[in-house]
Amino acid sequence: MSHDTTHSKPWSGRFNEPTDAFVEEFTASVGFDRRLYRQDIRGSIAHAHMLSKVGVLSTEESEAIVQGLEAIAQDIDKGQFSWSVTLEDVHMNIEAALTERIGPVGKKLHTGRSRNDQIATDIRLYLRDAIDAIATQLRHLQEALLDLAEREAETIMPGFTHLQTAQPVTFGHHLMAWFEMLARDNERLADCRRRVNILPLGAAALAGTTFPIDRAYTAELLGFEAITENSLDAVSDRDFAIEFTAVGALLMTHLSRFAEELVLWSSAQFDFVTLPDRFCTGSSIMPQKKNPDVPELVRGKTGRVNGHLISLLTLMKSQPLAYNKDNQEDKEPLFDTIDTLLGSLRAFADMVPAIKANSDKMREAAAKGYATATDLADYLVRKGASFRDAHEIVGKAVAHAIEQGEDLAALNLETLQSFTPLIQEDVFSVLTLEGSVAARNHLGGTAPTQVRAAIQRARRKLSPQP
Repeated sequence: MSHDTTHSKPWSGRFNEPTDAFVEEFTASVGFDRRLYRQDIRGSIAHAHMLSKVGVLSTEESEAIVQGLEAIAQDIDKGQFSWSVTLEDVHMNIEAALTERIGPVGKKLHTGRSRNDQIATDIRLYLRDAIDAIATQLRHLQEALLDLAEREAETIMPGFTHLQTAQPVTFGHHLMAWFEMLARDNERLADCRRRVNILPLGAAALAGTTFPIDRAYTAELLGFEAITENSLDAVSDRDFAIEFTAVGALLMTHLSRFAEELVLWSSAQFDFVTLPDRFCTGSSIMPQKKNPDVPELVRGKTGRVNGHLISLLTLMKSQPLAYNKDNQEDKEPLFDTIDTLLGSLRAFADMVPAIKANSDKMREAAAKGYATATDLADYLVRKGASFRDAHEIVGKAVAHAIEQGEDLAALNLETLQSFTPLIQEDVFSVLTLEGSVAARNHLGGTAPTQVRAAIQRARRKLSPQP
């Protein structure tokens, strides 16, 4: 539908001249805040019901407003609504359309509220929905990681520190490290949601309202768990949006680290994994190329979310109480953070199940770099040496192996005993890759039995509680 936008603005009574055309365009937010229309209409419907409950609106007036708003929502859903920059924002566009549709009673909807508490409510409703959608995508990725980890619980690969071969681990254990990071991200999202889910409606412009509103009833209708305690704070702070963006920045940082490893592992130099073709692209000039564009792009998008966090922090840092026009700038960073998180999580959740582990290459790499040196040191400690002495002995054995171009496990018993008589024939059982990972059979260790146990615990955590 289209509606008349030539009438004066709701706040125009104070002014003696119309808004400058450039200023009107410059200050309008409808170009981006109209994505809040569902939340705006939902909040307005609850407000109308509340006004009727306390006797500010008659039942007939409330019903007319609700029906009108529901019809407007349908028009917007169908793409049959004409948005006007002249009407500045999502609120005034919808209110003007409502008044045009149902007559002067539409003007009564704004009784007892301000655009200040209205937008604070809209954003909280929108962010609450977004957090739920992000949590769903995050769960899909966690499930994909668990499935892949279970398939690769015994696949041996090198574990790294400083990107140098350190000790052998299983690929399943490595994947479970990513699961744990995402589990903490999920906890932070849930904790953030509690502080988002607080109703500001009723704070009005900054001081509350003289009408006998029932904020508890409005909160109940909109599913808010609590009500803001101070009207000044309710309309002016955006710490809940900043907190969400901080959570998002941490989540994207974890995805970026995961992405970095996928980029490395899928290279010809590592060849640990093969990414599905449908998540990669080619080169316009080099026909052999298979570029890991999805992980690279997720890695790059992390910078966007980090930037949005700094943007929101800077936005708020010098604002006096209460509401200021600065806060119009909160939406685009917030919206882009939500979109980036949803897109990145979906890409990874769809890609991870199709990752193929090149187990032979992983094992071959784990066999290089003297990954079982610590196992040999532990063996000597069990034979009676102090760990510091064992460390020295093994270091000399490694230096010799490097000179010979051989792995520790390839040295014969006589050579090993030249470093210490404590070494006996049973030493070779601890120098194998399988023996190394199996020996770390404790909670949090890389032994396949522990990996499978961790996966089962994780699945129980993800299962809906009765």
